[in-house]
Amino acid sequence: MCGSLVGFSLALIGGGGSILAMPLLLYVVGLSNPHEAIGTSALAVATNAFANLLPHARAGHVRWRAAFAFAATGVLGAYLGSSLGKLIDGRHLLVLFALLMLVIAALMLRGRHAHDGKVQLHRNMFPRLGAAGFAAGGLAGFFGIGGGFLIVPSLVFASGMAIIEAIGTSLFCVGAFGLTAAFNYAASGWVAWSMAWKFVAGGMAGGWLGSWVAEKLSAVRGMLSMLFAAVIVAVALFMLAKSLLP
Repeated sequence: MCGSLVGFSLALIGGGGSILAMPLLLYVVGLSNPHEAIGTSALAVATNAFANLLPHARAGHVRWRAAFAFAATGVLGAYLGSSLGKLIDGRHLLVLFALLMLVIAALMLRGRHAHDGKVQLHRNMFPRLGAAGFAAGGLAGFFGIGGGFLIVPSLVFASGMAIIEAIGTSLFCVGAFGLTAAFNYAASGWVAWSMAWKFVAGGMAGGWLGSWVAEKLSAVRGMLSMLFAAVIVAVALFMLAKSLLP
């Protein structure tokens, strides 16, 4: 059930669900080590992202050149970010993660600008794509998240592609960043493999449903983002209370 929610949101709005993977693993599934929850969520989100990429690719929603340019530097950022995250105390990580969730909710509430997607990638775009990819990858690696909430608007800003194309393209980047962080955490023994694959199985089912709904409900994705932002705020406040109150 938890994996299905993550996969559904990833495919539907290009982000949001992955930010819930770590708190779901901690407070619903029952993992006790924050680092293990981060490593496990990174693996689950990455695998779900690649699986959910397939329907978007078949529909022609993936701009492959932009995806590779963004991910090339983002993978380096994800490795450096995940290496730094392993050095931070688990309780402090939870507080930082909750604060990040509040920032993400604010970004989601700002909405996304529409583009017609009739743009052509040119050389001037690739430095912007690379810089944005490195920053998003570093943040994704540090917290073990997919980073779709940053990747989607960054792709739109750097290339002017349509939102539906940015969502499809972001899934490739989410997968690349997540696998990088997961392998780094796995090297320290902080991945619960059996739990991750159960999460993946649910996420694949939810993701394919989310891709179908994204096609049908493109006009109301902004409303869905607002609803999901409210959920993220509630979870973030819960995490802060659990981490800061005695």
